[in-house]
Amino acid sequence: MTQEILVVGFGAVGAIYAYSLHRTDKVRLTVVARGNYELIKEHGMYIKSQRFGNVEAWKPHRVVNSISSAADRQYSHVILSTKCVPEVIKTPDLLKPLISSPYCDQFQQPVYVLLQNGLNIEVDLYRAIKALGKPEEPVIINTGVYVFANLISANVVEHGPFARLDIGIYRPHDYTTMVNSPAEQQVLEGLKELFHNVDINIYPEIQRKKFAKNMLNIAYAACACLTRCSLTSLFRPPPTNVPYEPYLDPVTADRVNLYTRKWIKDILDECVRLGRAMGFPDSEDGLPSSIVENSMKTSEKNYSGPDSNHNPSTLLDIEKGAPIEVEVIWGETVRLAKERNVDVPRIEMAYAMLLLVQNQILRQINSSKQT
Repeated sequence: MTQEILVVGFGAVGAIYAYSLHRTDKVRLTVVARGNYELIKEHGMYIKSQRFGNVEAWKPHRVVNSISSAADRQYSHVILSTKCVPEVIKTPDLLKPLISSPYCDQFQQPVYVLLQNGLNIEVDLYRAIKALGKPEEPVIINTGVYVFANLISANVVEHGPFARLDIGIYRPHDYTTMVNSPAEQQVLEGLKELFHNVDINIYPEIQRKKFAKNMLNIAYAACACLTRCSLTSLFRPPPTNVPYEPYLDPVTADRVNLYTRKWIKDILDECVRLGRAMGFPDSEDGLPSSIVENSMKTSEKNYSGPDSNHNPSTLLDIEKGAPIEVEVIWGETVRLAKERNVDVPRIEMAYAMLLLVQNQILRQINSSKQT
């Protein structure tokens, strides 16, 4: 049976996973494209992907410019692929047409799937759905999203070879349940079957996997955003036969390797200590200590090739003057650490600096609205 699915947000992440859903015969897709609606409606989305190939002028079954316009039918899943920036808009406010009358009087609440960075991003949505007073427990699937994709113009996505989702059911205040119930497993298996050519891993406890993904954002995106340098400038050697830039110049490479890389490693170590305080064991099904060394090696491999051109999305947001996910990536980590009396001075420093970056981005946006 064809399932009606709503994707909210049609940037790089939303476009790649929406296209994957489109490639199956199991889905009828509605996409909310806000900033690029007119362009998508007229010309479609262009995808340049090492995994899916080159796709020209692709349009989902239905494209709308607001969630209100999409709130006219029962959806099995609502997939949220916008940036989570609660100081601009909280998730329940964004999704209000789906979690208020008349929609919630006419239709059942769908399964919500969050393709978003950050920690505790489910909390506000869970509380808002519970406040509806429905007998059913809210079903929220959180994910670890691994996809090298950038929106290089409003309707052009550049995508590398990776498309992976780690998925699991959100359980409030529960970091230790390690077995899915039959109903939870059925929901997760059902979602997995809807995607084409995406590596999907089902986990009974998603928070530790989400935490591990957030570690990478905390460390590597912080380095890129605070220096305004791409990660290739940290890992890529000087060119030999094939010209490219940027790269790590030999003139001070020894100091960059000694101090800058160590700063990243120290941030990852702070994350591991916090993970232990949250109850994540040093094991493969927990948060293994080896994640620090392994992530350094993987990042060097991913960002040292001559054709590497991916940048952290947070850096791209700063360059575009768009709000960044400072609270859910760095701020929530600092708050979790304070609750557990874990010292994270490097993460706290990154948070402090990026707070000012965010402040000025929001100032400029608000100033432009007044003129």
